[in-house]
Amino acid sequence: MTLQEAMSKRHMVRKYKDKTIPIDLVEKLRIRLENSNKEYDLQMKLMVNNDAAIPGIFKLILAKGVKNYIILAGKDRDDVDERIGYCGADIMLYAQTLGLNTWWVGGTFSRSNMKKILGVNDGTRIAGIIAVGYGQSQGVPHKSKNISEVCTYVGTMPEWFKNGITGALLAPTAMGKQAFTISGNQNNVSITCDSGTFTGVDTGLVKYHFELAAGKENFVWKG
Repeated sequence: MTLQEAMSKRHMVRKYKDKTIPIDLVEKLRIRLENSNKEYDLQMKLMVNNDAAIPGIFKLILAKGVKNYIILAGKDRDDVDERIGYCGADIMLYAQTLGLNTWWVGGTFSRSNMKKILGVNDGTRIAGIIAVGYGQSQGVPHKSKNISEVCTYVGTMPEWFKNGITGALLAPTAMGKQAFTISGNQNNVSITCDSGTFTGVDTGLVKYHFELAAGKENFVWKG
């Protein structure tokens, strides 16, 4: 399975089987994270066989079997959420290619426990976690807006731009709101996003999906 194929296969999964992720897959995930951390100056970390991320009440109501997860962290600065969103999208799709399921958790996790695990102070931003493992199901597609509701293009829309929007609509945005607009003019593309607290993360998530589907060689980001 390619990353492009994984975009349509990956869905939110909140309940996981009591099944260990093989060591070779754990190593592949860690290498992928290390490379992203170096390139984007982040501090993401994979935890396995550790249930400290989700508070007890949420384990009963929302999540079951979450004991493997990725802590999404980086130095607290203006663009850290977008960087985390972008790299988080990459690791979720990569996990899908390995036969694993994921769930981006932006609010119902223990931020204090994650800081203790990382050994960091208030200068580090933890934007969420990604649960990863073998899901009890494969999840279901989220509700989606139409292409025309989230984009504008000057002139005749090229196929690469349409493909990019289709990919962007597969991104797991906060509350499923898909509160973004992508605009194109020739090969210049810009994005605006209004997801409140999650604007930066959503921008990164959507950008990654758009790039993967459109082909980075076909356009440049503006603004």
